[in-house]
Amino acid sequence: MVKACVCGAAGGIGQPLSLLLKLNPLVTELSLYDVVNALGVAADLSHIASPAQVTGYLPPDNGAEKALKDSDIVIIPAGVPRKPGMTRDDLFINAGICATLAQSIAKACPKAFILVISNPVNSTVPIFAEVLKKAGVYDPKRLLGVSHLDIVRASTFVASVVGKPADAAKYVVPVLGGHSGATILPLLSQSQPSIPSEILNDKEKRDALVNRIQFGGDEVVKAKDGAGSATLSMAQAGAEFAEYVLKAAFGGEKVRTVQAYIDLGADAGGAAVQKEIGADLSFFSVNIQLGPGGVEKILPVGDLDDSEKTLLEAAVKELGPSIEKGVSFQPAPPKL
Repeated sequence: MVKACVCGAAGGIGQPLSLLLKLNPLVTELSLYDVVNALGVAADLSHIASPAQVTGYLPPDNGAEKALKDSDIVIIPAGVPRKPGMTRDDLFINAGICATLAQSIAKACPKAFILVISNPVNSTVPIFAEVLKKAGVYDPKRLLGVSHLDIVRASTFVASVVGKPADAAKYVVPVLGGHSGATILPLLSQSQPSIPSEILNDKEKRDALVNRIQFGGDEVVKAKDGAGSATLSMAQAGAEFAEYVLKAAFGGEKVRTVQAYIDLGADAGGAAVQKEIGADLSFFSVNIQLGPGGVEKILPVGDLDDSEKTLLEAAVKELGPSIEKGVSFQPAPPKL
């Protein structure tokens, strides 16, 4: 029996994400929370023949805590979406929402796996950590910033550049660092299958590929012309990452290696990563092994080529202030 809760379930990401979780055979109870329309989304999804029983909750009568109660995994896409001209960092207005949800999680399901999609992830994950610390329930192994859309995009864009778009799912490209612009560090030199040298060694082609991975979200914001940001691709990436966690924790799957934005204090390997990147950052998107308790092991960054070392320097420089912004945030949260 696995209970999953989606906070922000009626939004552009939340609705398709909730649909994908309803279809996941590991989920037996699906709880949906939002400030509006959660009941309607729940009623709609409840007509689908799958094991998960769906219930919706709104803010009145302590709805957030009722939705979250005894959840095994909480996925959080709540917040304001990006609009044209906005960066993910401009979405720090979501900070209060995240702090409020973290407080509710601390009371209702302190041992749940927490998957944070709400942007800016570079700052919102530290906000969750600080709130949970103050509540005395923080487990860094169970708090995961979902940077998986960067990995999905890297696979798709690399396959396209090498002329094999239909094989996108076969390409595994580690993407480390953070989840915003220059903090996104695609390790093209570590791609499996490998990227042909004529692409890696062509500065113009490589720079264009890196830029598209880092700023792919801007393509969607522009194409939607003010009507939203990446919702469907983010929902798929979020559901896929949630499935990795669910399979590792409840599905009996052997340890899986993925990338996520986490507290480097979650495992001793975090200190080694700090030495590799040459910075005392407390959060970083890094290679991890998932197990029944969440982050089982933090793995090395690995060898970087000269181009990636330059990208790493830029990522580290930008990440530091974003992390500090989240850590130092003093919530005066809006009432949800």
